[in-house]
Parts: sequence; structure tokens; C-alpha cells
Amino acid sequence: MAVHDHPHRHVGFRLPSLRRAGTAEATADTAASAYVFAGLRLLTGFVFLWAFLDKTFGFGYATQSGKGWIDGGSPTKGFLSGVAAGPMESTFHNWAGDAWADWLFMLGLLGIGLAVMSGVALRLAAVAGTAMMALMWIAEWPPAKHVSDGSLSMSTNPFADYHVIYAVVLIALAVAGAGATWGLGSAWARLPFVGRNRWLQ
Repeated sequence: MAVHDHPHRHVGFRLPSLRRAGTAEATADTAASAYVFAGLRLLTGFVFLWAFLDKTFGFGYATQSGKGWIDGGSPTKGFLSGVAAGPMESTFHNWAGDAWADWLFMLGLLGIGLAVMSGVALRLAAVAGTAMMALMWIAEWPPAKHVSDGSLSMSTNPFADYHVIYAVVLIALAVAGAGATWGLGSAWARLPFVGRNRWLQ
């Protein structure tokens, strides 16, 4: 009786190879990453730009028709006067509806939205957007289980809410230099004053 040696076949889960991918694969992966970041950049920028437009013109979504900024409404009054928890509750109540707060908030939304969508000044947009998201996070104060009147806060997560996610995305877009694909990032970076001041990229 003849015995035949059969090579052992390993079936099942296989870890990815740690060897460097070929040039074609690496190029395809780089291009795919650039498109993914560009799509993420456009969507994130539109979040900020839409908030500015809706609060300015009162499209009837988050801001009722006739209550937009151009109609005399305050973009900050409703949100800041409704703050009901956290260490800055009384401070935010004092700021609610102040002209300087309205202008700063709206210019922030517009500037961040335009910068991120166009792909220019992503570092500045990341800093400004992170500061804005931090203030909004403090205003909503997710760590609180109860608001000042004792009722449940309905917080879904004591730390990682959408403000944190937006801030991380803005930082990631700036670090990745995501303005070159489907954006004006490359042209912006070639401007002499931007070249001399890299923090403007």
C-alpha cells in the first residue's frame, strides 16, 4: 500500500501580510484614502455651513421660519439660555443673546464651514472648530446624569458625544492635509504668505 504525502493546507483566518504592498497597490490605497478624506471633509464642512445658513435665514429646520438671524432672531439665545447643567451654566445664561456672542458664533460657523469645504486653512479651522465644539460640549455637559431641576439629563454618553467626534474629525482632516483632493488646498499652500506662515495651511 502506497502512502502519499499531501501538503498540509491551512484553512481559515489569515493575518494580513506585514510586507510592504507593491507600488501599484500602495498608489491605489493612497488615492482611495485621499478620496475618503475628501468626502469626509466635504460632509463635515457642510455640517458647519448648513448650521450657519439655517440660523441666518430660518429655513424651518433647527431654526423656525421668520426667526432667522436676518429676521432679528438670536442664534445663541435659545441654545445658551437652555443650558441646564455644568460648571458654566450661569455664564452661558449671561452670554445668551448678546450681540458679540451671536457674531462670534455665526462667523465661526461660516469660517469653519467655508474653510473645510474649500480645503484651505484646515489647521486654523481645526483649532477654531475644536474650541467651538469644546464650548458646546461644556454647555450640554454630557457627564451630568441630572440637570439643575433634578430631572434626568438624558445624556447618552458621559464623554464621547458628537461634539468630540466633530473635533477629532477636524483635527484628522488638518493632520492628513485633506484639502488637496476635491479642494483648493494645494493652490492655497502655494501662496507666498501661506508658505511663509505654515500655520495658515
